[in-house]
Amino acid sequence: MSAVVRELPVARKVRASARQAPLHGVPLSVCLLVLGGLLVLAVLVAAAVGSVSVSVGDSWRIVWAHLTGTPSGVDRAFDQIVWTFRIPRVLLAALCGAGLAVAGVVLQALVSNPLADPFILGVSAGGSVGAVVVMALGAGALGGLGVSGAAFVGALLAVGLVFLLGQQRGRLNPVRLVLAGVAVSYVFTSITSFLQLRTEPNNMRQIMFWLLGSVSGAHWSQLQVAGVVVVAVTVLLTFYGRQLNALVTGDESATALGIDVKRLRVLLIVLTSLLAGVLIAVAGGIGFVGLMVPHLVRLAFGVDHRRLLPLAALVGATYLVVVDLLSRTLDPPNELPLNILTALFGAPFFIWLMRRDRSMAS
Repeated sequence: MSAVVRELPVARKVRASARQAPLHGVPLSVCLLVLGGLLVLAVLVAAAVGSVSVSVGDSWRIVWAHLTGTPSGVDRAFDQIVWTFRIPRVLLAALCGAGLAVAGVVLQALVSNPLADPFILGVSAGGSVGAVVVMALGAGALGGLGVSGAAFVGALLAVGLVFLLGQQRGRLNPVRLVLAGVAVSYVFTSITSFLQLRTEPNNMRQIMFWLLGSVSGAHWSQLQVAGVVVVAVTVLLTFYGRQLNALVTGDESATALGIDVKRLRVLLIVLTSLLAGVLIAVAGGIGFVGLMVPHLVRLAFGVDHRRLLPLAALVGATYLVVVDLLSRTLDPPNELPLNILTALFGAPFFIWLMRRDRSMAS
C-alpha cells in the first residue's frame, strides 16, 4: 500500500500531461507503425530526389533488391546512385536525428529543464573539440584515438564538467546547470576555434562545414557503429522509462520509489555522451534536434517516457531526413550545412512555444 501511495505523484503528473496531449489515447503500437511508415516513405523519397531524379518506385525496388538479393530491374547507374551514395546518407541522417532526439529527451528529464539538449549542456561542444583535435593534429594527439573515440571522450569530459559546476550543496540546480552548460560550451568552442587556426588552410573549409553538421560524406562503414549505438542505447533507455518518469518529479519522489538517483544520473550521462559523441564524430554538430523534437512529441503524446523515447526517435529520424533533403535541394548545386536549417526551423518553434506557455518565459 505504501508503494502505491509513493507512486501517486508520478502517476498523477504523467496522467495530467497525457490528458493535454491529443494523441495520448492512441495505442503505442499504432503510433510506432504510423511513424515508422512515414520514416520509410521519407527515406525512399530522399533517396529518389537529387541531381539525377529516380522515381520513388524505382528507389523502393533498388532497396528491396539489395535487401533480398533479387534483381531490381532498374538501370545499373540508378542502382549505384541510390544504393551506394544516397541510401547511406539518408540512413545516417535518420540515425543522427533519432539519436539526438533521444539524447534531448533524456537530458531534459535528467535536469528537469526544458532547455536541456546536447548543445546547451556542452556535450556537442566537447565532442567537437575531441573530433577536431584528431582532424587538425592527427590521431597521435590523443594517444591514437580515432575521431569517434576522441569525440566520445570530449563529450564525456564536457558533460562531467557541466554537472560538477551545476551542483549546489551537493544537489543539481537546473538553472546553474544550464548556465554551466553555456559557459563550458563557450570554453570548448574557443578551443575548437584555436585548433582551426592551427590547421592547414585547405582543411579549414572541411572542418567548418563539418562543425555546422553534414552527412554528405556518409558511407556504409560509418553506419555500422552509429547504427549499433543508436539502436542499442535507445532500446536500453526505453527500459528506464519508469525511472525517468519518476526523475522528472524530483529527487525526493524518485528516491522514495527506491531509485538510486546518483547511480541513475551517472548511467544516463554516460549513455547520452556516447550517443552525442558517436553522432558528432560522423556528422558534426547538429543543433536544435534534441531541443525541438522532444517538445513536439510531448505536445502530441504526453510525457510518459515509455512512449516518449521510441516515438521521439522516429520523429527525430524523419525530421532530419527531411532537413537533409532540403539542404541539398534548396540551392542546387550548393549544399547547405544542416545547422542552418535546423536553427531556422527551431528558433521560431521556441518563440511559438514560449508564447503558448507563458510559464516558460517567467
